[in-house]
Amino acid sequence: MLRLLSAILATVLVLTGCNQDTATQTSDNGPAMESPDATSKDFGDYVLHFNAISTDQLQPEIAQTYNIVRSKNRAMLNVSIIKKVKGTIGQSVTGDIKVTVNNLTGQVKNLALKEVRENDAIYYIGDAQVANGETLIFNLKVKPEDKTTGFSVRFSRQFFSD
Repeated sequence: MLRLLSAILATVLVLTGCNQDTATQTSDNGPAMESPDATSKDFGDYVLHFNAISTDQLQPEIAQTYNIVRSKNRAMLNVSIIKKVKGTIGQSVTGDIKVTVNNLTGQVKNLALKEVRENDAIYYIGDAQVANGETLIFNLKVKPEDKTTGFSVRFSRQFFSD
């Protein structure tokens, strides 16, 4: 986990100038769109971390370890649920995560999440094809393992392959 998260965080810093985030208006069928630079959201006892990057930005060994195709035409979603624990950085927990992804024209993208565990870290990753300049809208519905109710996050990212 630390290896992948470190690689992803480093990649996110590098990508600040490569992938542009875009915001759209609130939809009647989901939560308000997160701000363009958002990568986490606080839900009281939990913090949801989320990000989407172009898979060509992953280190080759990281991509190989997690069976991710490195390509300028693929986007990877990474999600983790952190339960707040006083005096710590929090505890990674499992949960039920449902994700729908579509572009601005409404085309649905297939993206299945797989759970990854490394030591105490738990996170979910999945990837989908993306066209040059395409903006993807990610709708996440998350229910942590020990909760009967969940929460939702909606964010968008634009990807460039040139």
